[in-house]
Amino acid sequence: MKILATALAAFACASSFAAEPFDDKFRQLDELLPTPTATRTASGAPGHAYWQQRADYVIRATLDEATRSVSGSETVTYHNNSPDTLDYLWVQLDQNMFAKDSDNRMVATAPSRDAWAKARSGADGVEFEELRFMLDSRTFNGGVSVKSVTGLDGKPLRTTINKTMMRIDLPQPMKPGTRFSFNVAWSFNVPEMNVLGRRSGFERFLDKDGKDEHNDIFEIAQFYPRMAAYYDMKGWQNKQYLGDGEFTLEFGDYDVQITAPADHIVGATGELQNAGEVLTAAQRDRLKQARSAAKPVIIVTQKEAEAAEKQHSTATKTWHFRAKNVRDFAFASSRKFIWDAQGARSGDNEVLAMSYYPKEGNPLWEQYST
Repeated sequence: MKILATALAAFACASSFAAEPFDDKFRQLDELLPTPTATRTASGAPGHAYWQQRADYVIRATLDEATRSVSGSETVTYHNNSPDTLDYLWVQLDQNMFAKDSDNRMVATAPSRDAWAKARSGADGVEFEELRFMLDSRTFNGGVSVKSVTGLDGKPLRTTINKTMMRIDLPQPMKPGTRFSFNVAWSFNVPEMNVLGRRSGFERFLDKDGKDEHNDIFEIAQFYPRMAAYYDMKGWQNKQYLGDGEFTLEFGDYDVQITAPADHIVGATGELQNAGEVLTAAQRDRLKQARSAAKPVIIVTQKEAEAAEKQHSTATKTWHFRAKNVRDFAFASSRKFIWDAQGARSGDNEVLAMSYYPKEGNPLWEQYST
């Protein structure tokens, strides 16, 4: 009895801290009691007939520092591993979030004039950054310009662009187990990260007099037209991208070449394929040492980065990266970059942990980032 009383007392104490029960009268029963299928068990784990689509990319992109823009072309190979016949494909144009007519812009709100004009505290008013975002979002020439969408035969494909989504009508239905390749050419202006950016943008640096150094850091994500996900539970995931939500993508292989100013250092998803063309002999030796080093090895030193900042090259270099079986690709580029690296183990794999940062991040980043 004593043990039972103690147990009951402990239960009462614990239950007093328990969260309130979730009471949503409109919640779908399938969320609580999902029906098992051949593709998914009731727990959501893959079933014996589970499948997943795949998309492989060959991308050629150019960063224009002077205009702060990116242009490129790509070949996408889409694999239909589903049991369904597809008449069209959906492609994400995430950069269109920055277009003036995007849903992201249309749903942006701010306190009324009366609220901020009579503000008694910061909570009642409008912060400078919020006001700047509202004004700049109306003038920034954002969004992706799709130059062309063609098949491998060069013939134009029929497309419909609906803000952040593009539908491609296939010339012939894609049967299960088949694949289809197409080409897209595109360009867009890079938003300023601290003003309009989300996961992508350029970071501006000012000199001691408050003038633009024109030594930006470009952090480029969601930059290429990407296949929307098609999966067993919902079919196409073709909702508009609002900028603050998450997203899902198909796995695939990436072969990406990025042309940037010759004095830039480029970091990207995957592994660098042409170190001999873009790095000095000393930098290549440091990169080799980093793979088995007990502590981070500096590949591009602060002294080298500071020297690069003082003069802007008019030439370009092309950096070549490959990544296998990943769901996305992003890159960063700047002449300000210090670069360090150290080898590490992830399970049975040898990986290279790397950091890229400007001198403004030191000494903290050099000590702790990698």
